[in-house]
Amino acid sequence: MSMRDTPGVRLLPNAITVLAMCAGLSAVMFALNQQPTGAIAAIGVAAVLDALDGRIARLLDATTKMGAELDSLSDAMSFGVAPALTLYVWQLQDNRAGWVVALIFAVCMVLRLARFNTLLEDTAQPPFAKEFFVGVPAPAAGLLALLPLTLTAHFEHLGWWSQQPVVMVWVIAVAALAVSRLPTLSLKTVRVPPKAVAPLLVAVALLASGIITFPLISLAIAMVVYLLHIPYALYRYRWLASHPEAWEAAPRERRAIRRRTQRRLGLRPPLRRSVAGAPPRMRLPRRGGRPEGPRRSWRRLGLRRNRDDSAPR
Repeated sequence: MSMRDTPGVRLLPNAITVLAMCAGLSAVMFALNQQPTGAIAAIGVAAVLDALDGRIARLLDATTKMGAELDSLSDAMSFGVAPALTLYVWQLQDNRAGWVVALIFAVCMVLRLARFNTLLEDTAQPPFAKEFFVGVPAPAAGLLALLPLTLTAHFEHLGWWSQQPVVMVWVIAVAALAVSRLPTLSLKTVRVPPKAVAPLLVAVALLASGIITFPLISLAIAMVVYLLHIPYALYRYRWLASHPEAWEAAPRERRAIRRRTQRRLGLRPPLRRSVAGAPPRMRLPRRGGRPEGPRRSWRRLGLRRNRDDSAPR
């Protein structure tokens, strides 16, 4: 019996998706009960479950059309409706424009998910496009929208970031990033070189310890770092678009292509590497000991065979 035919395999990814939707909508309940930390944690749990359901479905070969539609509906509820209502209950409900802002954010999340579903069936995209998302993904956008609430919950007081006009502008800006055409890196296709595995594991350990010890400020820092990566993602997308020879290349080959391009443009001189501890390069004295005379060469002394002599005739 194959893994696909095992009873319960098809149900597992969809069950995780339903749990993600329940966790996202629970954020509204926490917000109504004046529990901002619980609201942030609920949407964070929904983001983790959303990252797991698709991978588990592909791993078990249990992807279905219903699962894809259910995942989109769950994302719309967890990262569109739930953050909008949470922010409205927290800081926007005493202003008529606050409800408009909440509606705009929810609608932008739904539009972003609809565009994502249509791009899955687009076969005219270049091969490197799978390495990027178009716009900020829905889970990241939902957590970014909650950044003012996260800072307030951590510092336990209302700062300039929690002022109503600042929150409105911030939510609109995040919604615009979600429906924009800006490329953002997709972690699904990130290839880590072997030399970077150990430092990456150390960074993951540091991140885990920070989340356990200082969860709110760690989440806020992670969101700021995510925003700062967007210029790099835009640069990388444009570079790949102008270098078709690097589309299917491995990371090491891409770095070699980038170095050749920089040298051809005169951006960086060629590096002359030397082995640590090696003796300095020995130079032969000039013929006759005169400084103006021609310098002796290794080839003239017969210590190195000429390439022309070794070529077949």
